[in-house]
Amino acid sequence: MTALDREAAYYQSVEEFFVSRRGDPLLLSNADWLLVKRWRSQGLPLRVVLRGIADALDAHAHSWGRRRKVGSLRYCEAEVERARERWERATADGAASDVAGGLEALSAALERARGLGPAAAPVARDAAARLRRLREGSRPRDAEPELQVAEGALVAAIRADDPDGAERLDATVDAALAAYRSRMPAKVFASLREQSIRRELLARHGLPRLTLFEI
Repeated sequence: MTALDREAAYYQSVEEFFVSRRGDPLLLSNADWLLVKRWRSQGLPLRVVLRGIADALDAHAHSWGRRRKVGSLRYCEAEVERARERWERATADGAASDVAGGLEALSAALERARGLGPAAAPVARDAAARLRRLREGSRPRDAEPELQVAEGALVAAIRADDPDGAERLDATVDAALAAYRSRMPAKVFASLREQSIRRELLARHGLPRLTLFEI
């Protein structure tokens, strides 16, 4: 799977799993797509979302209302939140060491980045130093805002170093995601497009997304 494919895969996997478990074709509504966007932007792992959807539909299949079809992904929202709570409890004991290790891994990746230009190279070095200072006592949710600020600055610098290449990437992403444009609300598509561009720009320099939720 390419860097570009990974962003769209999250949305597509949620849609396909929900439709297959529901048992007949159903296009996601605008509200459903916004819900998937929220899960994605919060860093909720795909496996946790799918577990919650499965739990919700399993419960519905054994309920008094099982003859009525589930009409929206929002029916599964409460079970996805419960799956999130179980996941967070399961990872809580090792959270501090996981955060420290994750931030160290991201710092090292920033220092190893290849082919950065004159604008991006110092931004990457500064970001690596800032992330190392975050290691003590941080939790994933506390560190994520700083990581997103660092990623945004780095992506902007990479684009500034090679504006023509960035424009070509924009066109490539638009072509790759064309099938989603008419199916998603504009806000959701814009987020998917931006995250796809960020992932691909970073991948070209051997960098992952700057997030603890993928470590």
